[in-house]
Amino acid sequence: MILSMTGYGKATVTFADKKIHAEIRTLNSKTLDLLLRVPHLYHEREMEMRRLLTPLLVRGKAEVSVWTEDAPAKTAAHLNAAAIAAYSAQLQDVSTQCGLPYPTNPWNIIIRLPDTFTAQAEEELSAEEWDAVCQALRQAAARLEEFRRQEGEALQHKFEEKLSNIASLMQAIEPYEQQRTEKIRQRLEERLAEIKGVDYDRGRLEQELIFYIEKLDISEEKQRLANHLAYFRTTMAEGEGQGKKLGFIAQEMGREINTTGSKSNQAEMQNLVVRMKDELEQIKEQVLNVL
Repeated sequence: MILSMTGYGKATVTFADKKIHAEIRTLNSKTLDLLLRVPHLYHEREMEMRRLLTPLLVRGKAEVSVWTEDAPAKTAAHLNAAAIAAYSAQLQDVSTQCGLPYPTNPWNIIIRLPDTFTAQAEEELSAEEWDAVCQALRQAAARLEEFRRQEGEALQHKFEEKLSNIASLMQAIEPYEQQRTEKIRQRLEERLAEIKGVDYDRGRLEQELIFYIEKLDISEEKQRLANHLAYFRTTMAEGEGQGKKLGFIAQEMGREINTTGSKSNQAEMQNLVVRMKDELEQIKEQVLNVL
């Protein structure tokens, strides 16, 4: 089963008093284009994250976000009791020395003064927390792959439909191909009959007719196209990582269809070729989304 490059996966891992969230979104791209958005605490491990995610994501434009939710008690601000006591004492001294009334609500003054809140000590990334981050990333990548698998299944059904349509259209050409031999003979004889007083060699006419028909023969194109259709199906059955290969096969299918069109000297045949091209174009558009 093929995989799509388009996908989404999210996971949450609880560590100590925080929740670690990991989210991955992917779109199609020729190579792996990885964009990481992580908290400052995890910046030092960014290269390790890339090494972890590269084999899991393989290819595509990937946007990876990691963020944390701390417990309320941990994120609350801390009052600096020593600084507040010192400010209160200074207000009392200034009030006494200057004969000014002591403020009725000193908090409105003290709370605006510097250092009344203590800065939270900078965290250090522990090995245990890093393991939790990796776990969240792996879980998000696993859910992303499941999403890609579902999208890939839908793509494969679409490809099967289009391949069958192309094969049916190629078969629909056969009756016109068989009829045109007689039409070519008839047209040549009519043109020769219009030339008065000229005799011609029937044997030579047959030779020229055979040569002309061989130039318009599409037997080889039909056989090669059938082989490409079968190879496309076989490649899809090989599983993930076949997107580029499927793109190359689609190009070869286009060559055979184009050659068939150049040899089609009937309007009915050319109409069928146009429809085959339309089916193939839809395959080419969707192949860009295959991992």
